[in-house]
Amino acid sequence: MDELVEFNNSLIEEVAAEASASGISQADAFFERMANLLEAEGEIATADRVTFLASSQGKTVRLDGIGGDPRESEGILSVIVSDFYDGDAAHKINASDAKKAFGHLINFVAAARRAAFREDLIEGSAEAGAASVITSAWSSITKIKLILMTNATYSARTDAVLAGKIDGIPVTYNVWDLTRFHRYETSGHAREKIIVNFRDDFGASIPALAASSSGEHLDSYLVVISGHQLAEIYDKWGARLLESNVRSFLQARGAVNRGIRDTIKDEPAMFFSYNNGLSATADSVEVEKTSDGLRIVSATNLQVVNGGQTTASLHAARKTSPQTLEQVHVQMKLTVVPSDASEEIVPFISKYANSQNKVSAADFFSNHPFHMRMEEYSRRVLAPAAEGTNRETKWFYERARGQYLVERAKKSQAERRRFDLENPKPQYFVKTDLAKVEMSFRMRPDTVSKGAQKNFGEFAQMIGAEWNRSDKKFDETWYRRLVSKLIIFRYLEKTIPKQPWYPGGYRANIVTYSISKLVSDADERDHVIDLDAVWRRQSVSRDLGDALLIAAEAAVEVITHPEAGVNNITEWGKKQACWATLQRAEIDYGPEFMNCLVEPEQARAVQRDGRREEAVISGIEAQTSVIEAGGEFWNRLREWGGGKRIFSPKEDGILKACGLFPSKLPSEKQSVIALDLLERAREEGYVDEYESPRIRISSLSRQH
Repeated sequence: MDELVEFNNSLIEEVAAEASASGISQADAFFERMANLLEAEGEIATADRVTFLASSQGKTVRLDGIGGDPRESEGILSVIVSDFYDGDAAHKINASDAKKAFGHLINFVAAARRAAFREDLIEGSAEAGAASVITSAWSSITKIKLILMTNATYSARTDAVLAGKIDGIPVTYNVWDLTRFHRYETSGHAREKIIVNFRDDFGASIPALAASSSGEHLDSYLVVISGHQLAEIYDKWGARLLESNVRSFLQARGAVNRGIRDTIKDEPAMFFSYNNGLSATADSVEVEKTSDGLRIVSATNLQVVNGGQTTASLHAARKTSPQTLEQVHVQMKLTVVPSDASEEIVPFISKYANSQNKVSAADFFSNHPFHMRMEEYSRRVLAPAAEGTNRETKWFYERARGQYLVERAKKSQAERRRFDLENPKPQYFVKTDLAKVEMSFRMRPDTVSKGAQKNFGEFAQMIGAEWNRSDKKFDETWYRRLVSKLIIFRYLEKTIPKQPWYPGGYRANIVTYSISKLVSDADERDHVIDLDAVWRRQSVSRDLGDALLIAAEAAVEVITHPEAGVNNITEWGKKQACWATLQRAEIDYGPEFMNCLVEPEQARAVQRDGRREEAVISGIEAQTSVIEAGGEFWNRLREWGGGKRIFSPKEDGILKACGLFPSKLPSEKQSVIALDLLERAREEGYVDEYESPRIRISSLSRQH
């Protein structure tokens, strides 16, 4: 079967299953599924669902979603139209179809600015909220992004194409069709490729100095780019130009730096001297030799890994200080990393480029030890058989995009069937799912409501700081409880739309607020939710389900009745005042609520027991690794460390004990320490030329 057809059939089945289980429409399920991808890609900051189709002044007016408040998205107004087709054959659309859909979006934007149109909308509706955002933010809007999401195939590639202006504001077209979604999900890369042609699209090629010798692993260049040129590039692709960790940091901390802004405005000629510049990577570059030296013509998959605030601040200056941008020049270190190595190498380049600033506090790349550990648990830990089944399964954590599909595609038909049984698709989750669930249980529903990327930025900073203090809490018990939280979260997602009090929208807000409210009320009783019971059942008990729905009904009442002066329900859900209002609300859960709770000390005792059991397993695994490496391996490490004087006498003694194998067996505790010493030595540049390939860590990933 053709890959695209198979992908579409799988997508249709997935959408139908989600719609049936949750009691929502297939159109809503498709919108949510695809909007999550656009958030992860950085195309939009968030996605608020709207379902509006009407006629105004003889024109069709349509809006299926809005990308949040432009004042919180660098002045970008993103409006979305979403078309889902559930036929057997992939539907096809052409430029005329796309233009018609975009025309309906433009009509809504224009109508939203008319008081008469807004007055006719139902108060409190999603469309009224969207119209209110557009008109109140109009003076702050610097760009209007029209987005078409569809599982039809489109005849051309349309990505950030300039399509004219509305009231002097530039408008771009963006089509995300079946082909583009398929390419995004199956490429195995962290984002869709961006091709920047400096010469043809942005005024001129850029001067460069080769900073690597022939034969080196990676080609590197020192580049100087004008502030105006960099701002124009960022204007076209926005946050998609930034490496995902840098993007998350900016979402959490704010994009524009006051010091950078003042230099652009007051001392543009000194910008090059004052600013540290950028670090960037690309899959490949086109270089030309001129009489003035090397120049870079284009870069494929360009991404900024350090200097996000500089880039965003220069873009902001297009509006505040356009006359000075031409005098600004920015230095950039550009490293060419082939696409097949980018998942491994780019995060390290980004990590070391950011090591001197506050991004390192989050340090939350897909190969951060936290994510690596969660992935390891998800591949190893078997969940108990759910009620009515007799098969243990796994919860598949996709640390890097595409892992699930790639892992499945590598297998034969028979192996694929076993894989599907052991790793059912409903038990698949990604980094933004993890962040959304964890932040809900940490009682941050207002942050979760701000969208996947902003929430992930806050989550990354929080967990990253905790990991740096001590990583011991993130053990197997923590992972099992994370899965329990996912079970609770997804139970609410499926159950809330079926309730008689469901308002027909705002499901995402209701879910996160319900969980936070229940956690808060349990804490008021000096108890915590019994997540270990949820893990054992792999489902939500009747008593817990009833309590969650009672909290959800209270959440609906608060979310759909904003405080005075707030007209937009979606924006109200993003405010701390909304959470404070719900937190204060008195709720009678009934005596059954206590059946769902345990005392904190009891929960801590379970974690201590699990940690002791896990330590035994870790010791055995470490001892096995030390033995497999052989005594001579540890003797060579000891000799290297002796010359460098990086090991203490006690550590040297442990390596000596490992080097005595096979005449003497090192203990499990000694083995654990020996592996830590090996990792530390590798970070200092240690390479053992005689090391077995199966345990060798690529030195390329360590260079910086």
